[in-house]
Amino acid sequence: MKIAVIGATGMVGTQILKVLAENSFPITELMLVASEKSVGKELAFGGSNHAIISMEDAISRAPHIAIFSAGGERSIEFANRFVEAGTTVIDNSSAFRMDADKKLIVPEINASELTKEDKIIANPNCSTIQMVLALSEIHKQYGIKRLVISTYQSITGTGVKAVKQMENERNELKGEMAYPYPIDKNCLPHGGDFQEDGYTSEEIKLVNETHKIFNDDSIGITATVVRVPVVGGHSESLNVETKKPFEVSDIRKIVADTQGVILQDNPDMYVYPMPKYTEGRNEVFVGRIRRDHSVENGLNMWVVADNLRKGAATNAVQIAEYLVENKLV
Repeated sequence: MKIAVIGATGMVGTQILKVLAENSFPITELMLVASEKSVGKELAFGGSNHAIISMEDAISRAPHIAIFSAGGERSIEFANRFVEAGTTVIDNSSAFRMDADKKLIVPEINASELTKEDKIIANPNCSTIQMVLALSEIHKQYGIKRLVISTYQSITGTGVKAVKQMENERNELKGEMAYPYPIDKNCLPHGGDFQEDGYTSEEIKLVNETHKIFNDDSIGITATVVRVPVVGGHSESLNVETKKPFEVSDIRKIVADTQGVILQDNPDMYVYPMPKYTEGRNEVFVGRIRRDHSVENGLNMWVVADNLRKGAATNAVQIAEYLVENKLV
C-alpha cells in the first residue's frame, strides 16, 4: 500500500502522519510531499527518516492513495494528475466539496456511499465534521427542521501564521499578521471571506456541506463563525429544532451511543467539553444538552473537537482505512 501525504510539513499534514502511525496504517511505501523549498529535507515516521519529494516525483510513483492537505489551489492543479496515474485522492481542501460528482465523506455517517469509481473524495470543513457527527443520529431519528450555529474556532484552523501572530502578541513582539486585528484577548466574528449578503465563506460552507452530507436540502441552517484565541480545537453552540418531539434523556442516550462521539454532560459536577482538553483527541465531545423552551421541539447543545484531528487529519485517515478495508483501492 503506497501512500502519499501532500502538504506533509503543514499543521494538518503533521497530524496525518501522527494518525497514520497511531492507527498502524498498512504502508509499504510512504511519499512525503511539501513545497519545493522543502524537497530533500527529512521527516521521521515509523522509526526512520523519509526524504520530502516533489509533486512530480510522487505522481510518477503512482501511490494507491494520496491525502492532500496543501490548499485548494494545489488540489485543483494536481489531484486529477494523481487520478490519471491510478491514485485515489482524499482532499482536505474546499476544492471539490460541492462538486456534484464528488462524495463528501464523514466515515461514521456516509462512508458506505463510496465505490471504486470515487477517485477524488472530499473531506468536509473541520467545523462541519464535528457538528454533523454530533447530530447525525438525532437527524435520523427525529429529523432536523432548523439549525442555528455559532462557532468558536481555534486559530489553528487558520494555520501556522495565526498561531505565530498570537504568540507574538502574548510576548509583545511585532510580526506578520494573519488577521486584520489582534487575536489575543479578542474574538473576531470573521472566518473566510465576506460575501455580498454579509455572510462569510466559512459560514456558507456549514450550510452547504451539512445539506450535502445529510442529503437533505430542506434543513433551514444559519451560521455565525467566530475566531477565538484558542489552540486546542473548535467549539460550537448548536440550536436545533427537530421535526418530531423528543425527550432530552433520549437525546443524551442517542449522542452517547453515536460512534466517534463522547458525551460529557453533567453540569452538577461541572462536566462539559472544552477545547483545552480535546487537543490531540480523535473524538467529538458533546455536552450542555438541554431543551430550548422558546420553540417547539427545540434543543441546545455544545460540541467540541480538535479541528486538526477529527476536523481534518483523523477523518481523512479514516476514509483511507475504509477504502483499504473494503478493497476500494
